[in-house]
Amino acid sequence: MKLRITVLPGDGIGPEVTSEAVRVLRLVGDFSGYDFEFNEKPFGGAACRLSGKPLPPATLDSCLESDAVLLGAVGAPEFDTFPRHERPESGLLQLRMALGGYANLRPAVAYKAIADCSPLQASVVEGANLLVVRELLGGLYFGEPRAFDQDRQTAFNTMRYSKEEIERIAHIAFQEARRRRRKLTSVDKANVLETSQLWREVVSRVAREYTDVKLEHMYVDSCAMHLVTDPRRFDVILTENLFGDILSDESAVITGSLGMLASATIGGSVNLYEPVHGSAPDIAGRGVANPLGAILSAAMLLRYSAHLPQEASDIESAVRSVLEAGYRTADLTRGRPRLAVTTAEMGQQVEKVVADRLDNRHAYHAV
Repeated sequence: MKLRITVLPGDGIGPEVTSEAVRVLRLVGDFSGYDFEFNEKPFGGAACRLSGKPLPPATLDSCLESDAVLLGAVGAPEFDTFPRHERPESGLLQLRMALGGYANLRPAVAYKAIADCSPLQASVVEGANLLVVRELLGGLYFGEPRAFDQDRQTAFNTMRYSKEEIERIAHIAFQEARRRRRKLTSVDKANVLETSQLWREVVSRVAREYTDVKLEHMYVDSCAMHLVTDPRRFDVILTENLFGDILSDESAVITGSLGMLASATIGGSVNLYEPVHGSAPDIAGRGVANPLGAILSAAMLLRYSAHLPQEASDIESAVRSVLEAGYRTADLTRGRPRLAVTTAEMGQQVEKVVADRLDNRHAYHAV
């Protein structure tokens, strides 16, 4: 069976971490019988340098013709003064709109082996395992009108949500909660914002179809506090675009590094997978970036696009095993760089563990 994957390495550390994710996917393809066909295309700042556009037509066509898209990172300082529509980040918003994925899934897991990497006490984060479900195509990021005035002395954005947009993301969140611990926290600012009042009303109505899932509502400021004081209380967090962006990045304190966070964008014509971290231009090309967020994003690709949940679990458990064995990239060494392995070495270690697990399972079934 063939699975066509468009790979967008992007900018900064994107190519480095993406190559490690592709390495693991190729291994799984060899064992699973899947024919993973990788098609690499320029995107973001890399594409701007080639064509002046962050999302060239050929790149978009490849994405739309694929079964999944794997993205590394986007953003480059040289474009910071460009108009908004010409910056690399605008290509990502365009791509999300074109693919139609409205549900962004961002898991955050506290691995015991690197609990000391969190700024929080180990007793606070140990056992935390949550999933942020972020609405991705509405709210302030896409609402119109938006503008500066002529002399750039004032500016405005529009936060807008419809009942239909809230319903569809709520269904995704409740379905994910059913696969986990059956608890959903819907986050809003209903004491101030009309969009949040509508959000709370619609989520409460959808909840009647999922009586096996416990629903609670929480204001976003309260959620931000509880994420760092009692993260174990959360299972699935459902929220709108801006709040989800901020809260999911905050959840990096649970994992010990932003480099540990993966994501999947689903619900559209083609699913998009990417680590949550940015392009980190200050460390690009040095071989010190953490590839685990990209590798865990590849695991999500196997789960949601290739429908290989066992192989996805193999990768996730391999990441845990490699960390337990003491392997660390620089972001996980707490200022002790002599303990660090390179980006490629970390990817190779995960590949070895995944290969052993796949080999053992295939040998068992062959008996």
